[in-house]
Amino acid sequence: MNESNLKKNNLKKIELKIDGITCQACVAKIERKLSKTNGVTEAVVNISNNIGNISYDESQIKLSEIINIIKKLGYEPKKKEEIKEEENLTQKKIKQELKKSQIIVFLSLIVMYVSMGHMMGLYLPKIISPEVNILNFVNLQLFLTLAVMILARKFYKVGLKQLYLKSPNMDSLIAIGTGAAFLYSLYITYKIYLGDHHQIHSLYYESATMIIAFIVIGKYLENFSKGKTSEAIKKLVNFQSKKANIIRNDEIIEVDIDEVSQGDLVLVKPGEKIPVDGEVIDGHSTVDEAMLTGESIPIEKEKGHKVYSGSINKDGSLKIKTLATKGETLLSKIAKLVEDAQMTKAPIAKLADMISLYFVPTVIGIAIFAVLIWSLAIKYNFVKIDGSSVEFVLTIFVSVLIIACPCSLGLATPTAIMVGTGKGAELGILIKSGEALERLGNINTIVFDKTGTLTKGEPKLVDILTKLDKNEILKIAATLESNSEHPLGKAIYEAAKEKEIQFYQTEKFISISGRGVEAEINSKKYILGNRKLLLDYGIKYDLESEIEKYEKLGRTAVFLATEGELIAILLLADVPREESRELVKNLKDNKVESYMLTGDNYKTAKAMADLLGIENILAEVSPEDKYKKIKELQEKGLKVAMVGDGINDSPALVQADIGIAVGSGTDIAIESADIVLMNKNINTVLTAIRLSKSTIRNIKQNLFWAFIYNVVGIPIAAGLLYLINGHLLNPMIAGFAMGMSSVSVVTNALRLKRFK
Repeated sequence: MNESNLKKNNLKKIELKIDGITCQACVAKIERKLSKTNGVTEAVVNISNNIGNISYDESQIKLSEIINIIKKLGYEPKKKEEIKEEENLTQKKIKQELKKSQIIVFLSLIVMYVSMGHMMGLYLPKIISPEVNILNFVNLQLFLTLAVMILARKFYKVGLKQLYLKSPNMDSLIAIGTGAAFLYSLYITYKIYLGDHHQIHSLYYESATMIIAFIVIGKYLENFSKGKTSEAIKKLVNFQSKKANIIRNDEIIEVDIDEVSQGDLVLVKPGEKIPVDGEVIDGHSTVDEAMLTGESIPIEKEKGHKVYSGSINKDGSLKIKTLATKGETLLSKIAKLVEDAQMTKAPIAKLADMISLYFVPTVIGIAIFAVLIWSLAIKYNFVKIDGSSVEFVLTIFVSVLIIACPCSLGLATPTAIMVGTGKGAELGILIKSGEALERLGNINTIVFDKTGTLTKGEPKLVDILTKLDKNEILKIAATLESNSEHPLGKAIYEAAKEKEIQFYQTEKFISISGRGVEAEINSKKYILGNRKLLLDYGIKYDLESEIEKYEKLGRTAVFLATEGELIAILLLADVPREESRELVKNLKDNKVESYMLTGDNYKTAKAMADLLGIENILAEVSPEDKYKKIKELQEKGLKVAMVGDGINDSPALVQADIGIAVGSGTDIAIESADIVLMNKNINTVLTAIRLSKSTIRNIKQNLFWAFIYNVVGIPIAAGLLYLINGHLLNPMIAGFAMGMSSVSVVTNALRLKRFK
């Protein structure tokens, strides 16, 4: 085994839930530290769910070492097994957090009322009135503020620890800002105790408590909104049935889905969800597969047809042989695919990551610098202020720290990616990564495989060459092919059925392998088949040059003869999908050039391309050379998407900037393509491009508002407003604005759920 194979075999992937992450600075710090660690090949952390996906070489580093590195950074990583054990506690924990937040808000409002109410003419009992009982007035605020800070101790515990580790985060900003306000107020309280009652208006308890209150409200709303971004996965998981009716010894037994094994026979009654992936061995019904394909029209299922877990059996009973059970079904794979996609990052996210890494230390530096500049300006009378200079600079210090939290910056990309990929899954578009989602919107060239992608991939009767009545010829030919399983024979049979033609009775039917069929109709012998069959019967004809002309255009000739004479030639061809021409036109309108890629000769390809309105043709290309054609286009500077069936087109799908597998849920399609379209409506390609553009536009909007918020907010908090109108930004307003900025970013991302 060579060294590269050995490394590949040692490569492991682990998913960790990392508690203690509060902002993008935390994410950037963990990713940067792990990425610089020997043996770690990739580290991606998603702030939307605090899940880290880490790839590492087991021969160089162990999982326990990775966990210890994260712990030393001040966070608490947990393995997936531990997460599952705690799932039952999650709802209880959420309720506890909500109750704690409510208490914090309630106590903060009391502090606010007590400290500011008397100034606004609101009633305040004498026992806590500043005019009557000033110490009670101060003590009540002190004790309630302490209670709020104890309830919100997580900010101080995590924030100060990160500060000590020289890697401050959002919690550090909150801890320093509110801590400074509290300590200054404590000092003023001490002075009031000593009798300096004039200091009563210098207390900052209400600022400290209300900042915390606004932040916990913002966090709750943010988490509530973030919960909605992952609804797509929950919906997919919920499609899975919990029970199944299996058939054993002619008895029907209801069992848990976990007890169903591969090979078991499962009975699915009308209206029930299909619990497993399998093959129909008996019965006939229509099945709603909308959760897989996005198609609303139910599909007919009968013996030999595949069915999938989570789809709904409509109107008939089906006996199914189980091919895959819970965890291995197509639905499970799709859910995992969507989950993995939501964990990846789009290239546009790198900018936010880089800024977040240095953002918090920079903000602390700006806050300290602002304090020094204002202190010097006040000391040397460059600026005149009313009141205490300490209060003035403290207000600036706290406001800068609070307003600058980079939460909204960190949430801008992952929330949009989560909603975008989730919406794609609902529409039957499986997007494998954030990078694929972004790149799709930038492509300017799409190469389509012809057969089965632009065309239906199955023959259709397109013309009949005869001097006799065409309907009579079709009736005879379809009668001969009524028992045939050959694709050409089935096409002739289906053409007659569409015209509601009644068939003749046949006698002495013979199927001649590799040639065609022979039978008697009304005591007259007919043969239907290829050239070899005519030669076997010594039937001559003088239409070879005309037939070759049709064959060069992609037509297949089937010959009908009787009594030694050729009486008709039936022409069959693969026909374009109804929506293909519309798609090509719409792509052109969107400045995306279309190419047709096929192994057919140029004339055949040109005839189909003309029907579809495609001007660029890549013909006579073998399956193994398809990827070379993609590479040639890329070398011209084009951004190329390849659309194929995901099986024989796999190398080309991998080579393209974006590989799109259409109408296929196979493992090969999922492995080879960046995007898998679960339905056969090729127009979904355009929907996928539109979804990509909408998601990237949403991310840019989020980043714009996050950046502009900090760019505008920090100078105002640093005292710019005072130079304009003589007022400082109240730290409480800064706290409120910080919380709402994150909520607005997540809410904007949720607008993608309305995409159609």
